[in-house]
Amino acid sequence: MSSPLQAVSTRPHAPPTASEVRSPVAPAIELLHVSKSYGRTVALNDLSLTVQPAEVFGFLGPNGAGKTTTVKILLGLVRPSAGQVRIFDVPASSPEARRHVGYLPETFRFQDWLTGRELLELHADLADLSRDDRLRRIPEVLRLVGLADRGGDRLRTYSKGMLQRIGLAQAILHEPRLVLLDEPTSALDPIGRREVRDLIRALSATGMTIFLNSHLLSEVELVCDRVAIVDRGRVVQTGRLDELVGGTPELELHLDRVDRELLNILSRFGSPVDADATRVRLAVIDAGVASVIADVLPRAGYRILALAPVQQSLEDVFLSLVHGGDL
Repeated sequence: MSSPLQAVSTRPHAPPTASEVRSPVAPAIELLHVSKSYGRTVALNDLSLTVQPAEVFGFLGPNGAGKTTTVKILLGLVRPSAGQVRIFDVPASSPEARRHVGYLPETFRFQDWLTGRELLELHADLADLSRDDRLRRIPEVLRLVGLADRGGDRLRTYSKGMLQRIGLAQAILHEPRLVLLDEPTSALDPIGRREVRDLIRALSATGMTIFLNSHLLSEVELVCDRVAIVDRGRVVQTGRLDELVGGTPELELHLDRVDRELLNILSRFGSPVDADATRVRLAVIDAGVASVIADVLPRAGYRILALAPVQQSLEDVFLSLVHGGDL
């Protein structure tokens, strides 16, 4: 697969018209106090969210949290019961907004009698691309997703990973300003996942905004600038990844024994959050106290077998915020 940084067109996205955008710095996505109910079932409950242009934004939550409903509202397929939803300062329900959006759903089915190139020709028709644009873009996106030599093959001969790639190609064919990706690496092997991550970063570098929904939290950590965690129809946490996974520093100690006296000593440096017969995890104000602990405990008769800082993961943050369920 050729380097995304080389393959992505540097041609700027078509600027919105004056009727489409009221502010030159309008958010790519803006949801303000959005609610959606299906009868007595509340899918979204006063959800507010802002995504800035050129961000790679992760949207996370357990099953039933409202992620799918949010995406449908952004695509103009569902209207909210309350609240405002805008894409680059244009109402999401407007056809003008949808012109600037590309979408790859988690589950999709293409006409398998078509070749990869014919599928892209079909989507070029749907996007109303000019002949010159499609002659330029179709080979470009096939090369970008690693299918330059398979564009003439029928989709029924594609592997699951190749179908995922052609799905990505159709999502970015018309050079949208915003791309919604639902599990874009789910069918790919580790090499393919890395190539898609590189592609996402390259697209973001051209000014494209990526809204990413993924079950693979490790993938989200590697590629997203910011994330929002949604549960029971509302955002429970949002922020930059380094802010979310930073939190209170912790130290993990492995010792010859853990007793009440040891915990009393450690309470001078922080708050024990977990302990068993030979291990303690300690929340501290400053991880720099590790050197002091390493000096104090042996003097008190304890043998330290291991002492290391604990890096909180996005999965740790997610599990601490949601009320059960799967991603």
